[in-house]
Amino acid sequence: MSPTFKDALQAGQRFLFDGSTPTVLYEKGLFINRSFDEANLVTPQMVRSIHELYRAAGAQVLTTNTWAANRPKLCGYGLGEQLVEINRAGAKLAREALGEGTGWVAGCIGPLGLRIEPWGPTSFDEAKGFFREQAQSLIDGGVDLFVLESFADLDEIHQAMLAIQELGPYPMAAMMTPNDEGQTIYGTEPEWYIRKLAEWGADLVGVNGGSGPAPLLELLRRFKAVTDRPLILQPSAGLPRMVDGRLLYMASPEYLGEFARQAFQLGVRAVGGCAGTTPAHTRTMRGALAQEQAFVEVKPEILEPEHGHAAALVPFAERSSFSRKLAEGRFVTSVELVPPKGTSAEKLLEKAAHCKALGVDAINVPDGPRAMARMSALAAALLIEQQVGIEAVLHFACRDRNLLGMQSDLLGASALGLRNLLAVTGDPPKLGPYPHATAVYDVDSIGLVNILARLNSGQDLGGSSIGASTAFSIGVGANPVALDTEREQERFRYKVDAGAEWAITQPVFDTDSLFRFLDFAEPFGIPIMAGIWPLKSLRNAEFMANEVPGVFVPKALLERMATRHTAEDQLKEGLEIATELIERVRPRVRGLQISAPLGQVDLLEGLLRLSKEGA
Repeated sequence: MSPTFKDALQAGQRFLFDGSTPTVLYEKGLFINRSFDEANLVTPQMVRSIHELYRAAGAQVLTTNTWAANRPKLCGYGLGEQLVEINRAGAKLAREALGEGTGWVAGCIGPLGLRIEPWGPTSFDEAKGFFREQAQSLIDGGVDLFVLESFADLDEIHQAMLAIQELGPYPMAAMMTPNDEGQTIYGTEPEWYIRKLAEWGADLVGVNGGSGPAPLLELLRRFKAVTDRPLILQPSAGLPRMVDGRLLYMASPEYLGEFARQAFQLGVRAVGGCAGTTPAHTRTMRGALAQEQAFVEVKPEILEPEHGHAAALVPFAERSSFSRKLAEGRFVTSVELVPPKGTSAEKLLEKAAHCKALGVDAINVPDGPRAMARMSALAAALLIEQQVGIEAVLHFACRDRNLLGMQSDLLGASALGLRNLLAVTGDPPKLGPYPHATAVYDVDSIGLVNILARLNSGQDLGGSSIGASTAFSIGVGANPVALDTEREQERFRYKVDAGAEWAITQPVFDTDSLFRFLDFAEPFGIPIMAGIWPLKSLRNAEFMANEVPGVFVPKALLERMATRHTAEDQLKEGLEIATELIERVRPRVRGLQISAPLGQVDLLEGLLRLSKEGA
């Protein structure tokens, strides 16, 4: 049995609401001169199927198709006498589509389409009566909560809230619709309406609609300054354009997925979609929610080893050559080489051998970077160690394995002699060519570090002895330019507490941000390596700036790359930027992790010589 929505909210859960049912109805041929709400009676199977699509896409809260099902608007279509039927049917169809498992039905209520006092002739009591009538019909249909959305008049949404509160203690999400500066069309400032919605008793407060995701994200700082009430954002898919006689919204599902990722990182408790959003948008936002749930739902059973079963811990300096160099305070360098897309590892091994000849200490092997299907990182790392004779740093992602699969692969990696592991959460599938692939995220990188530490103490996930302990050298990632600096620092602290022994940063282009992070991290006493990404071209720089999560490329560097017009000159400029970055950061870090642009190791010779100076 599902917990109540309010219980889940109070427990700290994050929520994914669905998108726009009317948008999909329009796509399926319902004309805009018809009442979309009447479809609950005329084509109920179509409405139910749309709810089912949103549910299958990952929505936890299904919103009834009743945004305009109030008496003033329905009377405009000659449907006033069918108000109760339309709203009850809307709730019933969403409930049927919800099916089994955890989820909730939200009764959707929008503005009346009338001007109420003091702007027009409709009194507060009349407005409240209209809202009460609709809300009672939705309650009779079986809703769990209410969503009040797309309001511009603060007095009007207040009457809707009062009407619901008179009917019972139903949870409410209350949202205004702002312009790009945050004000409503009546000029109400965001700080004021968010404060009032919270004061009047809304359980979630926020905004919906607008011209797209970016302006809503910009408002978060202002909202958080005036309330600690849980926040909800439901952007439209941008502004519509008329294309071949049809209104189309231009914000892609991937864009909404990135919006959801950033919103959750900035503390938003619920996201969803407004006009123009479809199940495809919901699906990409679901990937962001799955990743965020991994961040907050670390499984307690893997946190505390049972000391009665602990085996002898292998000293850090004895786990690998890489660990020994770090333990001795030596400066280390690694080069990142991506596993091949096919079955041949020949080119990968040639590049690894070249790196070895250049004096590199280890080869970093990413695990499905950018959610691409490539050769197993574990297999690629093993081939490098066995056939080239240089140690590998195996990236191990939480995205693709549940807890049992993680344990199996880690025990296998240990048996095969792999020692250096970088624990990463993993890029969500929406970033790659398989956006519908399932992301597991049983734990995030913090939970994975706990697992590794437990295996190093000689126990499996259930606390049973595994005999001899593993000897993993445990590394983690760090992001000096995270959107939420406090959150990133807190996570870094948790990683170290869980057992992290060294860290590699995301590619660094802003040294000031790196130094601020090092000021924070250095007291924890673990070696930190800086990520260096030589820019090969202006296009590569723009890709890093716009498409790679966790990377920030300053505008000044983009402008520098733009001043070079040939491919050769852009590459030269990119290498010069990397050289300057290495010179600045080398005195403050314990090593460098350098990526080979498009796998071209030969371009790194000068950078590697520079990184070894003074070693």
